[in-house]
Amino acid sequence: MRALCLVTVKPGKVDIVVQVLKKKRKIVKQIMVVTGRADICTLLQGSMDEINNMVIDFKKVKEIVTTETLIEVEVNLGW
Repeated sequence: MRALCLVTVKPGKVDIVVQVLKKKRKIVKQIMVVTGRADICTLLQGSMDEINNMVIDFKKVKEIVTTETLIEVEVNLGW
């Protein structure tokens, strides 16, 4: 299972958060600094429990303000 986690951080703390997230390589497959409502987008890959636990772990980082997790789903459109 894959998910995107949009992370908003405190002003000026993007570099610190990226370094923290790089240490969580088991589930975090890619880290992107982005523009828009989020500051960082991470690609997570693992079981639902592993993804859930990783997002809970993200919330323990004091520089992270909010997270939004987008879980990949399969949709059969009949094509």
